Amino acid sequence: MSVEKSKLTEEIARLKREKNAVILAHYYTTPDVQAVADFLGDSLALSQQAQTTDADIILFAGVNFMAETAKVLSPSKKVLLPEPEAGCSLAQSCDAAEFARFKSRYPGYKVVSYVNTSVGVKALTDICCTSSNALKVVESIPADQPLIFAPDRNLGSYIQRLTGRENMVLWDGACHVHEEFSLERILELKSEHPDARIVVHPECREYIVRIADFVGSTAAILAYCGRSTASEFIVVTESGILAEMRKRYPEKNFIPAPPLDSTCGCNECRFMKMVTLEKIASALRDEAPEVIIDEDVRKAAERSIVNMIEIS
Repeated sequence: MSVEKSKLTEEIARLKREKNAVILAHYYTTPDVQAVADFLGDSLALSQQAQTTDADIILFAGVNFMAETAKVLSPSKKVLLPEPEAGCSLAQSCDAAEFARFKSRYPGYKVVSYVNTSVGVKALTDICCTSSNALKVVESIPADQPLIFAPDRNLGSYIQRLTGRENMVLWDGACHVHEEFSLERILELKSEHPDARIVVHPECREYIVRIADFVGSTAAILAYCGRSTASEFIVVTESGILAEMRKRYPEKNFIPAPPLDSTCGCNECRFMKMVTLEKIASALRDEAPEVIIDEDVRKAAERSIVNMIEIS
């Protein structure tokens, strides 16, 4: 670690103690950011973890919808987002006002929304889901109840294939990272590593999901790699997860799946990589930028999350 990074890490640790703060970091952030986190994981699990702490301040090293979710579940705590421009292509593909108009075209439909949505969309949702519990959430709803699934068309299509539900309307949104994997190049990697298992996030396109040995959320993929007897894995999700994979299972080989753009080595979320140690230190010093949510919107969004938690 460089002298500059060492000093920043020490300053962040000092500020956390002084301000009674906790840092949450998503698996897709950089290894430097992951190293200063108190909790590392998927977005919803992190927000739930923060609820159990006695911290006065939650700093979310991730993208804006994640920090919003933390504020929804911990309204009495100050929630900081170190980089307010860190958006999410999937969440941004579903504008709340446009979604409200879309929803109005389907009276009587219940809305299931992925947690990768803005607080405004969550407020229009009956029940949220994650990539790990989406199947369970959809199956908890009577088969004759028509549904709107938002915003990820790939995850929605995957769940639709598993359940056979025909009465499910999909919002046409997607994650820029998971949309851009190359089937041809993944198959080339498989030919070079014939014993490797292909692990895929369900936000990927259908033709990618169909070649997977395992499909699941980032947390589920991590667990699968741990219990599998395989020693090599072709990892078809955002490359930030590789740091945690190599840390947990140093004896195994993890190969990032390549994107369609041959000039790139692996797929990265440009928004997650906007979060840096410098921005984390600055946010803790200034206690800003702070996430502020209208209370009526917060309560409506909280209801959709609680409905999911009660099923899970």
